Amino acid sequence: MIVLYINIILLCLLIITAVAINQQGNLFATTMLTGIFSLLSASLFVCLDAVDVAFTEAAVGAGIALILFLGTLSLIKFKEKITNQISITSLSIVVITGGFLIYGLHDIPAFGQAENPVQTYLAGKYIIESGNEIGIPNLVTSVLASYRGYDTLGEITVIFTACIGVLILLGRSKDDYKGIINKERF
Repeated sequence: MIVLYINIILLCLLIITAVAINQQGNLFATTMLTGIFSLLSASLFVCLDAVDVAFTEAAVGAGIALILFLGTLSLIKFKEKITNQISITSLSIVVITGGFLIYGLHDIPAFGQAENPVQTYLAGKYIIESGNEIGIPNLVTSVLASYRGYDTLGEITVIFTACIGVLILLGRSKDDYKGIINKERF
């Protein structure tokens, strides 16, 4: 029961942080709040026993993304240009989408119950047979490395592509390498 209260508190803090991000006019404060949001999300993932997802969120969301945001802020002004106009089209799209999402919530099963379809279909197979089928003693590693190998490969591809993009953005010109490369050795 205490876990439920912790989850509710973390969700309330996430909502408060999201509203603060939306209302903030200072881009530096917004950047710091996005880092807080990522750490709160990682904490929520830990409470939901998704430690691998929490680690990724903390590393990418609160780590790398925050550093990139701060690097971008060093190149631009700190104050956001504030407009007081509300777009009726944008507001209507958000309200309609929110209505569909709330309507869709009526069909999902109760949270965390063992008889949910997502818990009964493959979870038992993973728990019982993963040691014999794969030979990896760690259940999480066996699921991520073998059963969900294509998902993991996709995630690694996305992270690799993001790293290449960052290296290109931070890359050096050919003139920067003149003193580093000794042409006589080649």
